Amino acid sequence: MEKISQIKKTFISSIDVYQDLLDLKVEKINTAKADEKFAQVLKFLSQENYASASALLVTLKADVAKLEPANSVVIPANVPQVNTPPNSGFQKQVVKTDSGEFLVDIISADLKTTKVIVDTASDKDCHNDCPVMALAEYANRSGAFAAINGPYFCPATYPACADKKNTFDTLLMNKQKTYFNSDNNVYSNVPAAIFSSSSRFIAKSSEWGRDTSIDSVIAGQPLLVFNGQPMFAGDNDPKKSSKGNRAFIGATDSTVYIGVLHGVSVADAAQVLSKMGIKNAINLDSGGSLALWQNGKYLAGPGRNTPFGILLVKR
Repeated sequence: MEKISQIKKTFISSIDVYQDLLDLKVEKINTAKADEKFAQVLKFLSQENYASASALLVTLKADVAKLEPANSVVIPANVPQVNTPPNSGFQKQVVKTDSGEFLVDIISADLKTTKVIVDTASDKDCHNDCPVMALAEYANRSGAFAAINGPYFCPATYPACADKKNTFDTLLMNKQKTYFNSDNNVYSNVPAAIFSSSSRFIAKSSEWGRDTSIDSVIAGQPLLVFNGQPMFAGDNDPKKSSKGNRAFIGATDSTVYIGVLHGVSVADAAQVLSKMGIKNAINLDSGGSLALWQNGKYLAGPGRNTPFGILLVKR
């Protein structure tokens, strides 16, 4: 039984590494040497040499971690250290916390003059082979002035997503006022952000009905900040504890914020956003899906094509 458990762990570990390599390729990182090692892992697995495969995976994981662009974030000398977000528009800034200094790209807008909407490639629930688009496409066809990628989804290139390619499971209301995943209770405990001329964040999606008078509903995880307090300090997911570039959407009353924090764990992201005085925020997808766009150009990404995009448009 113990041997079966070890074999299962080795296969899961190999899938995780493969997905990390795919994310790096999307970010145009050279993974040639890591690819060679992964090919050797697959050879060991085909030979049922699980001990060698497991040992090589340990080395390979360390190699992949070194390839992450966020691990070598260099803060430009001319970027100001500012621990508060901009009143409006885009700002690149350094935020100082007890854990260190972090580079942040952030866009803010007034919800009284700006709508937060979600555009989707599908017009209804989709359970496999779902359509996807680039973030810039979503932005351009909706007349957005800024945009960011959405919550987690299942990329078609991931082996674990073979029978649910480009799907997502969390609650969402798009710009056509269509609710997605209303019948899916798997992620009913996932927090959500609701936007209109003001903002509201809830700890569980199940607390929200199906109101269509608002502009958008976006469920994502984890909840980073709630009422100004950091809400995530870590869990058993190594992907959340690794340093990377993290996308988020947040708000303080009638001001919305979208942005990317560079070289942070998810717990770091919670601390940084709380330090900035942002009242509420949720984590969005990152890695190969990360993209931040403003006025016709990418500030981060473009990342892979996704089933949705979060957009800022003028009212």
